[in-house]
Amino acid sequence: MSVTDIDADDLADSVRAVRETEPLVQHLTNTVTINDVANLTLHWGGLPVMADSFGDAGEMAEAARAVVLNIGQVPDGRVEAMHEAGRTANERGIPVVLDPVGVGSTPSRDAVAESLLSELEFAAIKGNYGEISALAGVEADVKGVESIGDYAEIEETARSVAESTGATVVASGVDDIVADADGAVRLTAGHEMLGEVVGTGCMLAATIGTFGGALEDPREAAVHGTLAFGIAGERAAEMEQSGPGSYRTAFRDAVSGLTGDVVADLALGDRIERLR
Repeated sequence: MSVTDIDADDLADSVRAVRETEPLVQHLTNTVTINDVANLTLHWGGLPVMADSFGDAGEMAEAARAVVLNIGQVPDGRVEAMHEAGRTANERGIPVVLDPVGVGSTPSRDAVAESLLSELEFAAIKGNYGEISALAGVEADVKGVESIGDYAEIEETARSVAESTGATVVASGVDDIVADADGAVRLTAGHEMLGEVVGTGCMLAATIGTFGGALEDPREAAVHGTLAFGIAGERAAEMEQSGPGSYRTAFRDAVSGLTGDVVADLALGDRIERLR
């Protein structure tokens, strides 16, 4: 079945697969969001491990079901550990997810992303519109780690990155674009409050990695993980909360409560649109 034809039962099956598989997901991420990343992995049903030092990173990747590399911070030794964990994952045939946080904002981050992309194979790359545009070599406006500006051609840009890397690409924004060499889809799910919480991009990459650790198809993992993430964001906005701080807590609760049975009762409607 095409990912554009999925219904609530398909998404429910993926959510159940994560909770039943309990994939060990290794994160080499930044300290700003490390707790949120670990907890969200756990709330989806995965098992988080944050082994990010050289030696330990490669050894832990021997047991993991997926590896997520986040370049939000790149202190001495972290990049080497990322390469080590990524090589081990590639050798074992388990998915590696790249979150190129802030690429396009400084030459140092650009160099780290280039080194990882040149030496490792990625099942998925998740970035905001600006980051994905920067990877494609087109004009992007990235200030710090935030994407600003207009990205009218983001669908084609995401396809370009997918074709050049062989990865499934998730460009996150008001609408999320998921693209691979065969095509692209637009996902309509989420809530504006997600943009008021630092680290939701990192948490989305963690979600895609967690789904990737349980599902065989990387494109299905990217589409279903991104869609489930957005739906949880909407459900959190319906819970009792009074601002970004309480919304952050509500979002984690919403992820934990988004079980297969809950998803099966949802009306997905026109949330997935195939693009040219």
